[in-house]
Amino acid sequence: MKTTLYSIIPGVILCIMLLSCNSGKEKLHEEYVPEDKELYEAVVAIDKLFFDAYNRCDLDVQAGIYSDSIEFFHDQGGLSTSKQDILDATRKNICGKVTRELVPGSVEVYPIKNYGAVQTGLHKFYNKEEPDAESKPSKFIVVWKNEGGTWKMAKVISLH
Repeated sequence: MKTTLYSIIPGVILCIMLLSCNSGKEKLHEEYVPEDKELYEAVVAIDKLFFDAYNRCDLDVQAGIYSDSIEFFHDQGGLSTSKQDILDATRKNICGKVTRELVPGSVEVYPIKNYGAVQTGLHKFYNKEEPDAESKPSKFIVVWKNEGGTWKMAKVISLH
């Protein structure tokens, strides 16, 4: 009898631990609901406009959306503060080679009073030169400045 009792005790302890972990468990992160739906839709629309241009290599549209004082932080490439350098790097390294896809449901937009908005989300990049390579979602943060009704990409943080 002792052998049987000792053999089931670890299983009982494990069951108790699992039940205690699941009962009364609260969500760590509430489901995102935009504070300002109109702002959310405006930022998502300008993001789409920018990345449609990115995927087509329309550098004129991209240049029109980048702020003249852009700060682009890339975890692998460092900081870029020259709009022209960013466009030149896009022409050289992205055009015809890489496309971006937004991960559906990942975007969050928060207003910044008297400035614009912050957008966070996940996106995937696909390299046409490596069509079978797996694309993993990566995080991004964009600070959008509203200049009299015109949205400008002021700061970007791109993490891979």
